[in-house]
Amino acid sequence: MNEKVENLKGKLIVSCQALPHEPLHSSFIMGRMALAAKEGGAWGIRANTREDIAEIQSQVDLPVIGIVKRDYEDSKVYITPTMKEIHELMEVKPEIIAVDATSDLRPKGRTLEEFYREIRAEYPEQLLMADCSTVGEALHADELGFDFIGTTLVGYTEQSRGLKIEENDFEIIREIVAKVKHRVIAEGNINTPAKARRVIDLGAFSVVVGSIITRPQLITKAFAEELR
Repeated sequence: MNEKVENLKGKLIVSCQALPHEPLHSSFIMGRMALAAKEGGAWGIRANTREDIAEIQSQVDLPVIGIVKRDYEDSKVYITPTMKEIHELMEVKPEIIAVDATSDLRPKGRTLEEFYREIRAEYPEQLLMADCSTVGEALHADELGFDFIGTTLVGYTEQSRGLKIEENDFEIIREIVAKVKHRVIAEGNINTPAKARRVIDLGAFSVVVGSIITRPQLITKAFAEELR
């Protein structure tokens, strides 16, 4: 594993993403967002699309977790769902590629195992992160051989409905850390500095924080609603 990735241990990764319907949707803006994150102390960036990643790489020399979010009619999976997205990401070579590692079938009815083996066959050296929503999915991804196990999708899938990553002092993270062989990256609704500190103390390799840093419309909404 390269030095930049090793340096993520115990550190903050900032997710710099804006989807087409969001006000900050622009590769230029995401590049500057990454620069601001670096100035604030981030050691890594999570980013969506080849174009945004290329711009971010021109602004900061930080390791990138790359994804492509794309909807397909025949699947609920939207985070790097097929080899098309993998090939796009490999054009900019992020240090880590994250994929949906839930039990949901990928487009054309493909299983996670089939997809994982295809990625490994074509890009054997590429570091891969599994975006999971349950402990069971994390254990399966760990068994397949993903380099990093993420809690990104806890509460966002049918099978994790009602689950909250912070419940019972991050019980999900504690259980995953205790049971998997690979490194755990905590992600998903970690929206205070205290929570970020806690998941590292519990054994997470690194922590990803997104909306509370990089989505001003959501930060503003929280303040505005409190004043109503």
